[in-house]
Amino acid sequence: MDEHPADCACPGPTRRGFLADGGMGFVGLALGAMLHRDGLARADPVHGWGPPDGKPHFPPRAKRVIWLMMRGGVSHLESFDPKPELTKHAGKTIGESPHNEAVFGSRYLKNVREQVANNIIDKTKGKIYPTQIGFQKGGQSGIEVSDWWPHVRGCVDDLAVVRSMYTTDNNHGAQMEFFTGRHLLDGCFPTIGSWVHYGLGALSDDLPQFISMGPPLEYQCMGATDANYLGPENAGVMLKVDPADPLPFARPGVPLGTTEGAMKADLLGRLNRLSALEYPSDPALRARIKSYELAFRMQTAVPEVLRFADEGEATRRLYGLDNDVTRPFGQQMLAARRLAERGVRFIQVFHGEGAAGAWDAHSGLKANHTSLCAQVDKPIAGLLVDLKARGMLDDTVVVWATEFGRTPCAQGADGRDHHNYGFSIWMAGGGIKGGVVHGATDELGFHAVEHRHYVTDVHATVLHLLGLDSHRLEIPGRKRLEVEHGTPIRAILA
Repeated sequence: MDEHPADCACPGPTRRGFLADGGMGFVGLALGAMLHRDGLARADPVHGWGPPDGKPHFPPRAKRVIWLMMRGGVSHLESFDPKPELTKHAGKTIGESPHNEAVFGSRYLKNVREQVANNIIDKTKGKIYPTQIGFQKGGQSGIEVSDWWPHVRGCVDDLAVVRSMYTTDNNHGAQMEFFTGRHLLDGCFPTIGSWVHYGLGALSDDLPQFISMGPPLEYQCMGATDANYLGPENAGVMLKVDPADPLPFARPGVPLGTTEGAMKADLLGRLNRLSALEYPSDPALRARIKSYELAFRMQTAVPEVLRFADEGEATRRLYGLDNDVTRPFGQQMLAARRLAERGVRFIQVFHGEGAAGAWDAHSGLKANHTSLCAQVDKPIAGLLVDLKARGMLDDTVVVWATEFGRTPCAQGADGRDHHNYGFSIWMAGGGIKGGVVHGATDELGFHAVEHRHYVTDVHATVLHLLGLDSHRLEIPGRKRLEVEHGTPIRAILA
């Protein structure tokens, strides 16, 4: 006999309701933060905690971030940290130079968690390798920048160069460490772009809040777009900058006209809303409706962003679109500016193909860096100049970074090995003081010795400029280490 006949007004769930709720419940958990910003979910009644409301914690200096990541490890010794002692003592081991104690007697020497054996610390083998390019002073500030970066040197009065960065990973997992603040051996964690996405409301209804361009990180968690426990709605969206094919993942199998596409989206919306009548309290369904609507709007918005023909000839030349060498990265830089204009909150751009990244110059450093700098120097300077001319640099933070530097000693005949003990980055715009150098490495560029900064200090600086306090972004059950929060680099704030 049926225990619950069909006409029984039972208080329990129906079989269809149970299956639907169970199937969508996991998605609902992942999308909770986004729903909170829309007022669709409630705070934890026990802990009094709720996800961010999309508003900054204090008045921000900046609205958005453009993060440029050179994959593989740019040599700080041939870019933003000139070291004449390298040439003076070239060919000697560090032990034979006057700097033996500064390097091998340093308490920072053990500041590494090795994934691979680090042979560069062998006193008997490492020969000091001379600087491979000249340096010149730039701007009114007179900051020295190498001749491989002449266009960026022309913008140096807008830069805050930090010469005292370090990471604890001596292999290319340091790329992920720079974005999450945690060593790859610790596991996977949310990236800085995802934290910004999580903490702040969207500036645009037509584009994602977090976009990534260029060759992604490979085989490391889900790459530097990973939101991990913040949920997939806070992950970055990969965008291929190809004006001829701007949104391949959103293109229907059978081409649809504008009217047909709108009709399809409208029908899908109606069907979802009919389901919403049956499940009025289902947050996952509401979130899915929003994602469909965003995907439809992106089919118009993204091709418009990549319509570079709308730009004047002078602007296209500024980014190097008129040159085969600079065009690929120049298109990404121009796309970054156009995305920023249209309300994307966090834009990250990678340069350097390959599992390790193209800047990984274990051999042929001079040829490697000569080629790669020529690809990116003019487009990066073009971005800075263009943002400034449009008044956007005032509220856009630009970060130029790489996972680590290169060793003062030679690897093989003409390369440099990985070097996480001290290297350089720079920041500009959005409340950053221009024309300053902060921190220093020792005389050989080995250890960061003055105003040392772990990578999350850059995170903290970015979040501070956006009006966010990372300690207020804590999630119950996900205790973060203090090192993950970092400390804003106040010396470079305007």
